[in-house]
Amino acid sequence: MARKTTYKIKQLKESGKKIVMLTAYDAPTASILSECGVDMILVGDSVGNALLGYESTIPVTLDDVIHHSAAVARAKPDSLIIGDMPFMSYKVSIEQALENCALMLQEGGAEAVKIEGASKRVVDIVRAVVDSGIPVMGHIGLTPQSIFQLGGYRVQGRTAELTEALVEQAKALEEAGAFSIVIELVPSETAKRITESIGIPTIGIGAGPHCDGQVLVLWDMLGLFEDFKPKFLKKYANIRTVIKEAVNEYSEEVRKGEFPDSEHSFEMSEEETGRLYGRTKPSRQRAS
Repeated sequence: MARKTTYKIKQLKESGKKIVMLTAYDAPTASILSECGVDMILVGDSVGNALLGYESTIPVTLDDVIHHSAAVARAKPDSLIIGDMPFMSYKVSIEQALENCALMLQEGGAEAVKIEGASKRVVDIVRAVVDSGIPVMGHIGLTPQSIFQLGGYRVQGRTAELTEALVEQAKALEEAGAFSIVIELVPSETAKRITESIGIPTIGIGAGPHCDGQVLVLWDMLGLFEDFKPKFLKKYANIRTVIKEAVNEYSEEVRKGEFPDSEHSFEMSEEETGRLYGRTKPSRQRAS
């Protein structure tokens, strides 16, 4: 598969082909997603929930995302790699945003960054980052880095007025140069209105079927978490059960002394074993 670029992602919307995006935080997973033809890999700040044990994305640092993005990049996937800019890593100033977004590409190996929000301040930051040569994916609707301000994980854009406000946000991000926009946790009608109002791709999560593409957190759709059950999540596998069955079988075999067996062990030659236990003497070399 040819490597995906931001240009090719925008072409997918123009051709009417749906865009596939998933999260990844390590090289083996990134390799698998690439082999499956996933268009974009998001190294999300969701790593905080998925791998680091945090209850939200707020504690995730820039170093965290760069570390995992670099691991993804080392797999050399054909998918476009997008590094998620974490909480307060870009909002302090344009200078801070430029410096940190550059690090995401230089040290994290990302090929684009994702920036949450669409206030005038954030739109100006997006414009500056794009002007510097760094592709930006926007993110509107529910923005997890603002959950305390939003009052939790609640559906956004439930009214016509709120929908039009989101449309204006999307247009502002497009005008600022964003190459695509994630729309999270909004009614499907809202996402449809936004998608039809802009010329860049929309990627939905909990936003219905009318977006140009979809994204899920890989660990969620694989069923690694039992407690996370939002309406929008479809679990395509139950890897947690598979892992538990494997670990239980391994534990039982170890405790019974059945693993490792001869098939999974290394042996000395009979001569060396004899020497080890003093049953044979080493052969002497005749002097020449």
